[in-house]
Amino acid sequence: MKTLLSIIAATSLALGSTVFAAGATTYQVTGPITTLTDTVITVQSVKDKNLWQITRSADTKVTGDLKVGAKVTITYTMTAATIEVKPDKAAKGAKAAAPAASPAASPKS
Repeated sequence: MKTLLSIIAATSLALGSTVFAAGATTYQVTGPITTLTDTVITVQSVKDKNLWQITRSADTKVTGDLKVGAKVTITYTMTAATIEVKPDKAAKGAKAAAPAASPAASPKS
């Protein structure tokens, strides 16, 4: 019984860490390289003909001869560089819609 529980625990740990290690979703773009620098590669998508500029670094794995005109498939992830939280429009509107203080009523003469 203890062995069975140990196997179940080990399996759940292994599967849990595999899912966690997967991280961000990966995406792909395929097409010819239109421009190429040490830090940016621009590809014209075969699918939608849009130009995709993707940053690359010395750590980017490259197989084959990377040059303008070569057809490539780039696998990439989207990573946030900065995040700025904007005020809620409803909260802004509530402040503006608050009734203004009315002047004290004067006695009728």
